[in-house]
Amino acid sequence: MQINLLQCQSSQDVSKNLQYIESQLRLLPREEGEAQLVVLPECCLLFGGHESLQLEYAGDNQSNPFKTALADLARRYDIYLVAGSIPVAVGDGRVYNRTYLFDNQGQVLGEYDKIHLFDVDVSDGTKEYRESDTFCAGDKISVIDTPFGKLGLAICYDLRFPDLFRAMRLAGAELIALPAAFTKVTGEAHWQTLIQARAIENQCFILAAAQWGQHNQGGRETWGQSMVVDPWGRINAQKMTGCGWVQSKLDRDEMIKIRQQMPIASNNRFAEPKLQHKDANP
Repeated sequence: MQINLLQCQSSQDVSKNLQYIESQLRLLPREEGEAQLVVLPECCLLFGGHESLQLEYAGDNQSNPFKTALADLARRYDIYLVAGSIPVAVGDGRVYNRTYLFDNQGQVLGEYDKIHLFDVDVSDGTKEYRESDTFCAGDKISVIDTPFGKLGLAICYDLRFPDLFRAMRLAGAELIALPAAFTKVTGEAHWQTLIQARAIENQCFILAAAQWGQHNQGGRETWGQSMVVDPWGRINAQKMTGCGWVQSKLDRDEMIKIRQQMPIASNNRFAEPKLQHKDANP
């Protein structure tokens, strides 16, 4: 299985972002006849500035120019595409932060709306992040049948919530794609640790495609380090800085072997509804 993550430095210039992604797809190293899965980072076509800028570009699920453009790339370049994330109008003045999975004909195989919104304070130049002012939280997990295996979808801040990844594993996930735009401060502190933890806990491949660098003339700064981590927590491939491809071939048989030798899904007693807290003072 050929996996390709594209590390980007997206800006508020939609046309420039789209041109960059297409230029990299033209250069994508690939073997003839081999199916390709490409994962783009969060907010791949529009990034930086106030989150309300997303409202200006958000179409609905049927008439969304970002969705149309990315579906066209999947078709023209014969790839399965986890299309980063794009704004999709909710109807109440907010948007979903949504990722789509397109097949190599540009058809939608599945979608996922970011469940955990980034409402935090960070010691960086932006300082305060309040995604819930603009975005509406999703309420469903997404695990999709693909030629690469059962693929779960998550976005950025979701990485900090192990229950979501556990739910995807219980729904059959074998690999999980994570479009992201971690801040430089939080990424340096926790990005790699969290990805390896989610991979080990759930015995899944984690495909984390990230934004990197300074965005929009000294605005937001993101960490980068796009990486593929296997179910044993090993880093198969990564790109610490700069833009471009991270490529890896996944060994599904190795994942099956790990799950058989260490069957944590069946050994987990907290999955048993009858397991109760024992009163220390009966």
